Amino acid sequence: MAETAKVYPASLSIDYPDRALNRLTTFFRIFAVIPIAIILALVSGTTWGEADSQRYQYAAGGLLFLPVMLMLLFRQKYPRWWFDWNLALTKFGFRVLAYLGLLRDEYPSTDEEQAIHVEVAYPDTRQDLNRWLPLVKWFLAIPHYIVLWFLAVAALVCVVISWFAILFTGRYPRGLFDFVVGVLRWGLRVAVYAFMLTTDRYPPFSLREA
Repeated sequence: MAETAKVYPASLSIDYPDRALNRLTTFFRIFAVIPIAIILALVSGTTWGEADSQRYQYAAGGLLFLPVMLMLLFRQKYPRWWFDWNLALTKFGFRVLAYLGLLRDEYPSTDEEQAIHVEVAYPDTRQDLNRWLPLVKWFLAIPHYIVLWFLAVAALVCVVISWFAILFTGRYPRGLFDFVVGVLRWGLRVAVYAFMLTTDRYPPFSLREA
């Protein structure tokens, strides 16, 4: 029971591809990812255009942050369908990131889990969440933003090195794989704390599962 209590209520794991990766799709990955990245962009934000002086909306979506913050503040509720939307969008985003980062070579699905496993616990808002903390979580997470910036640069270097490794050997070096997954995992925990608002537990400064 004590061991379970230590587990952070958000986790990310990616199955290591213990096989030869596709060299052709790896070589053209920056181009292959474009169609699914466009779809992710459309469901992650709002795009506007002009037609006959009328503004119209192509797509709307994105992570629900302000509505959740206000609902927690005034009603201490986190509607389940809002949580499900945020979780589904987060999972989709990480599948695209994993593909772009060469961690897997299956083309990202819009709805199937595939080999990228994202778990976020649905909160008991009255028991687990402080109604006022969502106002400042984004600010409290600033130290994480700084660290993650440097980690993201290091992860990008690892991806470039791995790109060459896959082209020559067909394999993603395991140490580099674990590091890149760890950076994504850290980013997930910060996003869950500061923007999904599903936990009040401050994210650990760690690449490992916590």
